[in-house]
Parts: sequence; structure tokens; C-alpha cells
Amino acid sequence: MDALNNRNLSSHSWRGQKSKIRALAGQVPSEGREERMCFRSVWFASGCDLLVSSHHLLSTPPSGDSVTLSESTAIISHGTTGLVTWDAALYLAEWAMQNPAAFAHRTVLELGSGAGLTGLAICKTCHPSAYIFSDCHSCVLEQLRGNILLNGLSLEADVTDPARHPEHNTCNSESPRVTVAQLDWDVVTAPQLAAFQPDVVIAADVLYCPETVLSLVRVLQRLSACLKNQQAPDAYIAFTVRNPETCQLFTSELGIAGIPWEAVPHHDQKLFPYEEHSEMAILKLTL
Repeated sequence: MDALNNRNLSSHSWRGQKSKIRALAGQVPSEGREERMCFRSVWFASGCDLLVSSHHLLSTPPSGDSVTLSESTAIISHGTTGLVTWDAALYLAEWAMQNPAAFAHRTVLELGSGAGLTGLAICKTCHPSAYIFSDCHSCVLEQLRGNILLNGLSLEADVTDPARHPEHNTCNSESPRVTVAQLDWDVVTAPQLAAFQPDVVIAADVLYCPETVLSLVRVLQRLSACLKNQQAPDAYIAFTVRNPETCQLFTSELGIAGIPWEAVPHHDQKLFPYEEHSEMAILKLTL
């Protein structure tokens, strides 16, 4: 894969992606590995009672809002699985749209943003004051920036301190301040994390192998330590239960790290077309 020759690809990103690729490659038909890009548009009416998805670029309906994504048609592309939208991202987006108060007028840091659907849905429906998308793969970040601009949001140039712009009216602005950060969980420092000053941290479909579980818990632990002088942020981690042992490892490591957690009640999956028989969950952590 060409990712092996990509100098910008961190050791963590390749280790984690390689494990996920090993887990998924046997399930992918040969035509699913062909590399193309397509547009997916989703739209939802007010009250979040309707959403339609398509692999074509569609116009926004007269009422309601929409999210349009450029995605790869291949599950594995450029050595990463981050160029497509996974079910846990849909599940977290749907929960967020049903619970906008968890994000309204708050700074949100998303870990492993991928194609960006969850964050874009939150930006358009939940009224955060600032939203930080993050990932570590250069191809994912390039596509992510494009998807943000495709949806009419402006990108802030400074990703190191997105929470401190006094001229930004956080209560009255219709659109949040949006930034994109290249974030490798294994090498990011506490000062870099502290600069984001998040009120909420989210991640979707990042619990796919033991290596990424351990890396995620370490970065959450760093966040907790560097933000100890402010109100503890909430974190919402959504995942598809592919391997119960991996989920058990995550909760065990959270206990060792001293991070309290609770399961978020399941919500009806009415808005998106999910894969059949996909068991998903969201854990709420207190950092």
C-alpha cells in the first residue's frame, strides 16, 4: 500500500489502520477494494424526523438542512479506513441531533473525525461555539477539509488555540468556529491538548483493536490531567461491537486510568440506513 511510503503517516496511524484492515479485509469483496470517490448527501427535516441518504450529490430540500460528503467507495483506500463513514459515526450523529444541549455553545473536540459526518451534523444542528475536527492521516485530513468547505463552513487557520478568539460571539453566531488538527494520539503532548480547551470530547468507531484502545485511553488520560483546573469535560465514545473482548479491554483500561464511565441508553436508529444486525453503543466518560 502506498501509505507505507507516506512520510507524514505516523507509526500509530499505520499500526492502528493495519489492525483494522486485517480485521476487515476478509469481509471486503474485490470490487469493494477499488478506489473511487463519490458524493453522499444526507438531509434531515426540523425535529430530526427524516433523513435520506444517497451516493449522489443532491440539492438541499426547501425545509431542513443537509450534510454532503466526498467519500471513497472503497472501505480501504490509501492505506486507511478513514475515508468512508462507519455506522458508529451515524449512530453518534443521530444521538447528538436528539440531544443538542450536550453540545450547544460548547467547544467540541472530535478524535478520529474520518470523513466528518458526525461533526458536520453537530455543527449544523447542535449549535456548538467551536468544533475541532482531528485525525492523523494526511489523506483523511485533506478530504476532511474539503468536506467542511463543501458544507459551507469556514475553516480557522489557527488550530493550536481554537477556543480563544474574543471577537467571536459564541452565543449568537449561527455557525461555530471550525478548525482541523493533525493529531497523533501516541505523540501529542499535554500542552497541545490543553490548547484546545474542549468542553466535550467525542469519538466514533475507534475501538477496533487493542493498540488503538490503549492509545485512546492514554490520550484521554492526558486530556484529563491537563484540564484538571477547569470543569471536567464529558466524552462520548461511540462504537460498533465487533469483538466484545475489545470493548471489555476499553472499559477495563478506563478503570485503571481512573476515568468514570456509564453507558448511554440506546436510541432508536430511525434516521440513517445502518447495516443490519450492527450492535452499537455509546459510553459517556467524565474526564
